Amino acid sequence: MQKTIFTCLFLITAFLKGNTQLVVTTKTNLDLVNATIIVDDKDFDLVKKAATLLQQDIEAVTGKKVPISNKIGKSPKINIILGTITNSGLIQQLVSSKKIGTANLTNKWEGYQIQTVGNSLIIAGSDKRGVAFGVFELSRQMGVSPWYWWADVPVKKQSNIYIDPKSVINDAPRVKYRGIFLNDEAPALSNWSKEKFGGFNHKFYEKVFELMLRLKSNYIWPAMWGNAFYDDDSMNIHKANEYGIVIGTSHHEPLMRAHDEWRRHGKGKWNYDSNDVRLKAFWKEGMQRATNEKIVTVGMRGDGDEPMSRETATSLLERIVTDQRKIITDVTGKPAEQTPQLWALYKEVQDYYDKGMRVPDDVTLLLCDDNWGNIRRLPDPNEKPRKGGYGIYYHFDYVGGPRNYKWLNTNHISRIWEQMHLAYQYNAKEIWIVNVGDLKPMEFPISFFLDYAWNPNAIGADDLLKYTEEWSMEQFDATHAKDIADVINTYTKFNSRRKHELLDANTFSVETGEWQRVSDEYYQLYRKADAIRKIIPNAYQDAYYQLVLHPVQASSNLYRMYHAVAMNRFYAQKGDTAANRFAREARQFYATDSAITIIYHKLNNGKWNHMMSQTHIGYTYWQQPPVNRMPVTEMVSMYNLNERLYRKPAISFSAKEKVPANVKGNIFFEQDGYTSIHADHFTRKNESSTITWKVYPNHGRNGNAITTWPVTHVPVKKDESSPWLEYDLYTYSKDTMQLQFLFSPTLNFLHAPEGFQFEVTVNNGEPQILSINKKDYDGRTWEGWVASNVIKVSSLYSLIKEGKQTIRYRPLFPGMILQNILANMGGLQQDYLGPNQTIVQN
Repeated sequence: MQKTIFTCLFLITAFLKGNTQLVVTTKTNLDLVNATIIVDDKDFDLVKKAATLLQQDIEAVTGKKVPISNKIGKSPKINIILGTITNSGLIQQLVSSKKIGTANLTNKWEGYQIQTVGNSLIIAGSDKRGVAFGVFELSRQMGVSPWYWWADVPVKKQSNIYIDPKSVINDAPRVKYRGIFLNDEAPALSNWSKEKFGGFNHKFYEKVFELMLRLKSNYIWPAMWGNAFYDDDSMNIHKANEYGIVIGTSHHEPLMRAHDEWRRHGKGKWNYDSNDVRLKAFWKEGMQRATNEKIVTVGMRGDGDEPMSRETATSLLERIVTDQRKIITDVTGKPAEQTPQLWALYKEVQDYYDKGMRVPDDVTLLLCDDNWGNIRRLPDPNEKPRKGGYGIYYHFDYVGGPRNYKWLNTNHISRIWEQMHLAYQYNAKEIWIVNVGDLKPMEFPISFFLDYAWNPNAIGADDLLKYTEEWSMEQFDATHAKDIADVINTYTKFNSRRKHELLDANTFSVETGEWQRVSDEYYQLYRKADAIRKIIPNAYQDAYYQLVLHPVQASSNLYRMYHAVAMNRFYAQKGDTAANRFAREARQFYATDSAITIIYHKLNNGKWNHMMSQTHIGYTYWQQPPVNRMPVTEMVSMYNLNERLYRKPAISFSAKEKVPANVKGNIFFEQDGYTSIHADHFTRKNESSTITWKVYPNHGRNGNAITTWPVTHVPVKKDESSPWLEYDLYTYSKDTMQLQFLFSPTLNFLHAPEGFQFEVTVNNGEPQILSINKKDYDGRTWEGWVASNVIKVSSLYSLIKEGKQTIRYRPLFPGMILQNILANMGGLQQDYLGPNQTIVQN
């Protein structure tokens, strides 16, 4: 059994990272349990730290602590030689004696090479992080999950660690800076760090930095609300240097100063017009202190992550950047372009860019999403490349409108993949950084984001379920990985439909039976997840609860609570005493919510106390309530003998019988005055030599989605050569038909004047040109898109007669992701997810 588990484990890393199999189950002459780790004393501190951590990992796997030495012994023992090609005399000696070649590492960023020579396993790096990433590639293949500490994932025990002497790995990242932002960290991460470490100090960051290296990440924006990385603990900078982590500051914290430092040390207003002398002195001190490897944020926003005044002129912001770059030059003694910098086009700052504001070419333009996972702008493919390139600031967690979301993971990796694939294909690959909130419970999307950033070419749209299975196998045993992956994939899909904080009794429809359906679906998923819990080994229980069971259990309970509240109100309006039972159930589920949190906080002797403290029930506007609040329910005093559950009426009309039996393909029919179509179930399609169709599996709220491919194609011509999809449906209606097209909430990332458009024709009639996102950031409209995670575009058409109708859909821009089409002939009831598909598949 153990060998089977390890065989499966060894197969996973090659997929997750696109690497060759290094660790094998078949006995070879290279068994690391008998090895000595060799590292040059003159090499970087990070290389020495990597050697120590590898020593710990081998001991965790085998129970044996291998020695570390600074020189190769004369005895024919097995050696693991670690070093950079620049600072390790050991590596340089191997190169000069022609035992290894390092041409693949020359001028590489964070590249590593793993190979064997005789009785030695050699991990050479182009730089210090390259060595560390090579070491942790080995550790991962040995059976040490990056989440061994942060999610209590057990190390997979093995008596021996055999190395395939023929295997060679050469690897390097495709995205240069790959990072996380610890943000919105109170009360969960803040209280947890105080209890366990005394705050956001070097002991805390040592754990974070190790995790980052194991995930092949190199860049962080530290916790900043009421905290200051450099000011809170003078050892923080030393830990950053020791672990080779690049430090940055968020989009509104210029020149390495944390926001809270202005409250502590600043004088006067945060206003460059009236207080530039003090601000420049404040920023200069930040640059003088930050002697570590860094990316410097330039620009300026209002105090406390607020917009600057409406009167702020582009010329003022350009002057601010000019003055900041002079500070950088004066402090470093080098031209400003030799210090990595970024300018974040966040919120209103993008408006300044759109109106013509520019920064020097060496500054990386950090493009941003809308805080809800939808990228706002991408580089113009025809634009001259920038020296500083482009990056992306992305969100898994957010505080702001239309509602905070930071309790549980609501990020489905199909959407992350789709948006970051766009970013990579449009050449935004200098920096990828993601807001991860409290870090936990975002373990799975963090892994995916950083794995994908390492090599976007290794994971395609069709690989996402496989990725989830392999990730599950890495954390747990192989026996249940497929079922666990299904749970993860399903719960993240459910959660991505609507954030928990936006749920209430009105989210889904009682009248159509939708509330009952979604509540039952989630409860059945919980039962499946709990059944897995009962059969996985005890060693995995804590990790399984954190990574899989808890988000399913807590989410299912929340759905059942709001469903009970919805049913209570439904019956209360009718004066039916059935309302009382649902009121009692709602209160029970509300109490269970607190009990579930307590279970999490008691895991592993209270290791994760406070981590699930984010409030999530009782929101009335965008900001969180101070405590969870039970939704209002009503009691009915009248005695009613007719207590019952509401049932959706039986189908009364259907045009299914109108579909000819000999027609092949996907055919749709009208039922009860509507037709429901999943976009990937087209009847026929047209493609061109340069643009084809691509299905994104499991991307839609109800099923798959479809888009044109590649995502960088130019806007298409409105002629027969351009791609289109057709859908045949049969109706009994013959008057008007309203078509509703449901798209993923893609924003106008190409800044097209009319937004992203598509053409629709019905029965070869007059085409209609419609736009999905012409006004993609105008407040309430945008809030509706992101809250529902869909853009809905409607248009009216006349039907001349009943029977066969043909809808042709032709997208005119790339990046338009169609999920569903609803045809309303007067009977479509308005619920959240829409009705089940009305399809005949012949």
